[in-house]
Amino acid sequence: MSTVHSPTLVDRFFRYVGIDTQSNPSSTTQPSSVKQLNLSRLLLEELKSAGLTDAEMDESGYVYASIPSNTEKKVPVICYCAHVDTSPDCKASEVKPLLHKNYSGADIVLPDDPEQIIRTSDHPYLLEKIGEDIITASGKTLLGADDKAGVAIIMELASYLMHHPEIRHGKIRLLFTPDEEIGRGVNKLDMKKLGAEFGYTLDGPELGSFEEETFSADSMKFIFHGVSAHPGHAKDKLVNAIKIASAFIRELPADEFSPETTEGRYGFVHPVKMEGSPEKMQVEFIIRDFNTAKLKAYEEYLKDKAEFVMRLFPEGRFESEVKEQYRNMKEILVEHPQVSDYAREAIKRAGIEIKESAARGGTDGSRLSFMGMPCPNIFTGEMAFHGKHEYVCVQDMEKSLETIIHLSQIWEENS
Repeated sequence: MSTVHSPTLVDRFFRYVGIDTQSNPSSTTQPSSVKQLNLSRLLLEELKSAGLTDAEMDESGYVYASIPSNTEKKVPVICYCAHVDTSPDCKASEVKPLLHKNYSGADIVLPDDPEQIIRTSDHPYLLEKIGEDIITASGKTLLGADDKAGVAIIMELASYLMHHPEIRHGKIRLLFTPDEEIGRGVNKLDMKKLGAEFGYTLDGPELGSFEEETFSADSMKFIFHGVSAHPGHAKDKLVNAIKIASAFIRELPADEFSPETTEGRYGFVHPVKMEGSPEKMQVEFIIRDFNTAKLKAYEEYLKDKAEFVMRLFPEGRFESEVKEQYRNMKEILVEHPQVSDYAREAIKRAGIEIKESAARGGTDGSRLSFMGMPCPNIFTGEMAFHGKHEYVCVQDMEKSLETIIHLSQIWEENS
């Protein structure tokens, strides 16, 4: 197969990022924001127009579709998955994507806010893209390449394979999920309806990156109870829960155990929310490490800090709660080595150097792997996600498309 140059990929991507699909962590619905369905409905229409006759969207916003098998072989059903929502961390409405053709290697000044400059000193990967085509937002919003690059690539795959029957492959399931950015991407997914044995998320960064390992993750909540009293008559009565919570946060070390002080394979505890009143304060953490067993050690560490602080406030009290979020998908993928091996081979066939990494986060694939569908993560080119400096390289997206075309063939060849 020759190198894929998709003439419709950029237009498709621009169309998708123009739709606001920001998820809402404060919502209790699924999807968390109704506007995500605007993109899901469009995908449904485009899939049907491409000839995927079984395309459907369920009441929770999941879009399913099949590329039919065109081989006599019995090939395991594989799935390609991407999420439609964008991060709540940055403005995501009225996105204006800009194409910077034949990128020169200079810093990129975003025109709608010239103070927003994508500097190569901060983003050295850009220097590897000189002469290629870069897409950014205009300076007032995120771009949404995370994960609309993945969405566009999978949609292009559907169109490409339907128009190239000479490429042999088994049945391929396509899945588009809501609410991945807020950790609920597969909460209501119907695995029986999906009907795939193995899968791949298209939600990875730079060219050639391949992730078969993620953090394991828990959330932890502390509730500190004080004693309320009228401040004018509070002597020896008031116990201020705000001060208890503040003292607890001050006990966290400044030089370790945090996202801002760790990298590589080091985990962390990270306070993400604190709210309440002098009577009751709630502090929420996310806990992360590649070694699942270490999560409990981090959680005990935090409880020890809370118990220490309560000695300073003997009339107060606290309680804590831990919830599992996701687990390191490597624990499942080691049992199915072909899933990763075939992906590596596909990347090589696309003429790309493999950049294996362990994701300091999680994808839908983390949870899908433990729900019965081993599911590593493949690059799309999306970079600097969740902020106004987000960008993606068109040629990286095309190479991602080429990779999953090869991957679909490899599953057929080895069956």
